Amino acid sequence: MRYVAIGDSFTEGVGDELPGGIVRGWADLVAQGWADALGQPIEYANLAIRGKLAWPIVREQLEPALELRPTHLSFNGGGNDMLRPRTPMSSIVDAFSVVARRCDEEGVQLVLLSGANPSPHLPLGRLIQSRGDRLSEEVAARFADRPDIIRALNWPDEELSRRGYWSEDRLHMNTRGHHRVAARVLTALGFDPPPEWWSLPEQSSVQRAREADYYREHVVPWVRRRLTRTSSGDGRQPKFPVFAEILPSDR
Repeated sequence: MRYVAIGDSFTEGVGDELPGGIVRGWADLVAQGWADALGQPIEYANLAIRGKLAWPIVREQLEPALELRPTHLSFNGGGNDMLRPRTPMSSIVDAFSVVARRCDEEGVQLVLLSGANPSPHLPLGRLIQSRGDRLSEEVAARFADRPDIIRALNWPDEELSRRGYWSEDRLHMNTRGHHRVAARVLTALGFDPPPEWWSLPEQSSVQRAREADYYREHVVPWVRRRLTRTSSGDGRQPKFPVFAEILPSDR
């Protein structure tokens, strides 16, 4: 098995930080869970970079990913586009179609994900909820006749929208959230994930930021990046640009 993941911060793993500032995330967990389920090594690459819009993901990551000649490719995009009200949903869905077409042409199994829903905890949450619902519906409609595409849809998961699955910025899932997504992907692939991955214990010791602190530390920097047309991913490189061998772990 040769698995490559492309996408934005959701797939890079932002919010699931390990000691030393390394991000892990659901795709890393899936790769390890996949090797464990098979009882043999798999090859894994992750080209995702935080802050990317759907079409830049396609333009910058898709062909390098396919050049690795994977057996499976996972794709998610559109989370950053949804925060820009002028972006048409149809344009985002067209990016999904290009990924599907190229995977078909290269004989690669596509694993299609929708992101988790952060809207209950965000400013302008109703607008984000509405746009996310539309994107989810339009992607589902676009691929309704493609049962061969593996789906791991997280947007409709109301449990995953609960505050305990999200990091302090309220926009990225925490370790609990990433494990729940990984459990869903492994299930979609036909494997049984560790049962506890569906809902790890909540870290009750985590202090919730005061509203004023939240706006100062997270919302204001986001607005500044929008005004200056910069991205949190500017200058970053993929964490696993080529295949790494993932060995089965001893459980």
